[in-house]
Amino acid sequence: MEFRHLRYFLVLAEELHFGRAAQRLAITQPPLSLNIQQLEASVGAQLFTRNSRGVQLTAAGQAFVPAARQLLERAGAAAREARDVAQGVVGSLQVGFAGTVLYRGLPQILKRFHAEHPQLRLVLHEMSSSDQLVDLMHDRLDVGFVHTPRVASGFSQVLVSRQSFVACLPGSHRLAKQRSIDLGAFAGEPFVAISRSVSPDYHDRILGLCADHGFLPEVRFELRHWLSVVSVVAQGLGVSLVPEALAMAGMPDARFIKLKGETPPYDTRCLWKTEREQAALGAFLAAVRGFAQPIE
Repeated sequence: MEFRHLRYFLVLAEELHFGRAAQRLAITQPPLSLNIQQLEASVGAQLFTRNSRGVQLTAAGQAFVPAARQLLERAGAAAREARDVAQGVVGSLQVGFAGTVLYRGLPQILKRFHAEHPQLRLVLHEMSSSDQLVDLMHDRLDVGFVHTPRVASGFSQVLVSRQSFVACLPGSHRLAKQRSIDLGAFAGEPFVAISRSVSPDYHDRILGLCADHGFLPEVRFELRHWLSVVSVVAQGLGVSLVPEALAMAGMPDARFIKLKGETPPYDTRCLWKTEREQAALGAFLAAVRGFAQPIE
């Protein structure tokens, strides 16, 4: 049974006349008769009676009409959906992101993307950069926003944003009202750090920066999320270095102060598998590139 057979059947069921049905289908009568015979053989039942008075549907033919119509409608809907997915009009993407992207980059990208592609669905997963890299490798994510300079081969990337680290300290801290501070002032202070297992690059960079200023921090707490770092600092349990975008988190009793001198940049990269071909992904990356600013 082919979809052509169903179309021919429904037209003949409406016209009940081979000549008129063939004319509607823009074919001659012999091919129409042959296709109806092929359909009846496939179904295993006679669908029409033919006599001198014309063509009539049998009981089996009458029962087959709604089923045939439904099959054609489903096939048409499936074809439209496949075409829309291929063109990037509908579908879904699995997007990973590290928490700080919520304060710089991701909201603007999402707003632009949904304005241009309202039928495309994004499933967001908040994950560490290291976990995203694993899921990207195994195709559990289509795209990810990570904070790591280490990008494996086989991936493409866009540098979305670059920000500085700032000092984060409790509102009650003796340095909380300073406009800028020297990192060396943190010597001997209890320190709150992002976990090395979650972000080894930035964990090591922060400790290295402290060493450059003449001290090794006394790390009292290691946490998996930057917002957790800020929360612990706000409770008066230590000081830290965090990406400057976290100042937008509105965490009570946390103060963010510029550091004197240079600090390593905190980069946000958008990653995806280079070989991955998907129209929806291309549409999303266009929104990412529309937000990303050239970085020297």
